[in-house]
Amino acid sequence: MEVRREEDDIIELYNASMSGSTTTLYRLIHNDQHLLSKISLTSFSETPLHISALAGQLDFSRALLLQKPQLAVELDSHKRCPLHLASAEGHIDIVRALLHANSNACLIRDQDGRIPLHYAAIRGRVKVVKELISARPDSTQVMLDGGETVLHLCVKHNQLEALKLLVKSVSDKGDFLNSKDQDGGNTILHLAVMLKQVETIKYLLLMPKVKEAVNFPNNMGFTALEMLENCPKDFKSFTIRNILMDAGASIKRVNDPSPPLAIAVDHRESVELEQSSKKGCKNWLEYLKYDDWVKDNHGLIMVVSTVITTITFQQAISPPGGLWQANVNDTMQGFRCSSDTPCVAGKAVLADAVDYRSYLNFMICNTLSFVASLGVTFLLISGFPIKHRVCMCLLTISLCSTLTFLAATYLIAFNMVTPDFLKYDSPKHASFMDVCILGSVIIVVSMVLLVHLIRFLAWLVRVIKNPKKGSGPSRI
Repeated sequence: MEVRREEDDIIELYNASMSGSTTTLYRLIHNDQHLLSKISLTSFSETPLHISALAGQLDFSRALLLQKPQLAVELDSHKRCPLHLASAEGHIDIVRALLHANSNACLIRDQDGRIPLHYAAIRGRVKVVKELISARPDSTQVMLDGGETVLHLCVKHNQLEALKLLVKSVSDKGDFLNSKDQDGGNTILHLAVMLKQVETIKYLLLMPKVKEAVNFPNNMGFTALEMLENCPKDFKSFTIRNILMDAGASIKRVNDPSPPLAIAVDHRESVELEQSSKKGCKNWLEYLKYDDWVKDNHGLIMVVSTVITTITFQQAISPPGGLWQANVNDTMQGFRCSSDTPCVAGKAVLADAVDYRSYLNFMICNTLSFVASLGVTFLLISGFPIKHRVCMCLLTISLCSTLTFLAATYLIAFNMVTPDFLKYDSPKHASFMDVCILGSVIIVVSMVLLVHLIRFLAWLVRVIKNPKKGSGPSRI
């Protein structure tokens, strides 16, 4: 029972640290004066002070520090002390309370080598940065495992105000401002140019020490301006270039036996362009060969042919002008109805017109389109070797015929149902529309047939040159 009670008290303590209930804290400590000492015996990876510092519970954090100041330097599973968390969140009053309890927390590194000042700089907590520098000025000299300074972090995360504060706080600005990281030997000016931070570059070049080192190379031998020359160009690039040139930056790669990166990039781009053009010609030549385009588009062709079959069938049973609803024995102007030859119900109205040639042409084109689309469907579902040249030619001809006669059917139907006064009042417009529609279809179909003709000729040339290669199950 005693162990269970202690576990319940610890859980209640952690809940109180989140809500900031100091009343609960004092009650728990009154019941067990060693409660805070038992925190290290629990399985929790954080102390209650970590939680209250992260949540911004000032009174609770002060009460914990008053009861046990050692909590200020306790670490969680990531080797972070409460000051790391309070600095990242910008809780300035809690930061002050933690520094008052133990200022050495400023120099505690987490598992990534970062101290609380690094957290504050990354998040741009200017007030916290000022407080940490005031407590431990030497914390500004602490570097990350990769040799980066806190200034590198400010530039990487675009925290200009924090950068300005840190620069002002350092007495010996020369080595500090021009220090290089271990990865690429880049200074903060290199990083600012690489990230195209115009305002940061302007501020850095106001520093005499940075301006003097504007032509310092990194580990790859590139100055800040040379790095800019090899970055993708945009409006910022030209602005930064002018700023660097005004500061005395120059490109000095005369004695370098290897070509500059810009030249190498241009050469690579020209080679890639040449290869791309060759590849494009090769792809076009491959396209001219009979390949698996039917197999790849089998489903799409099936759907199109089925839809066209349905359309043409519907046009046959519901032609333009409709059907006679009853037998007509009376003579009607424009129609051949009479007592001797009545117009029968269910028959096409325009079929009994005096000028029935339009209806006849309509039915011919519609039937041809219907038959061609059925032929496409039969070829696809019958099991014929589609990759065989003969079948490929039949399929292509059928598809082109279907679309051509379907377009002709539309034009004839349009003329059949359009009143005469519209045709005669604007014959030019009607003729122009007919020519445009039919001409477009003919041009497209001709292009398709031309491509397939070229394909066939290309295949024929290959067969003549290499008869064995042309003989196969998918060859003629």
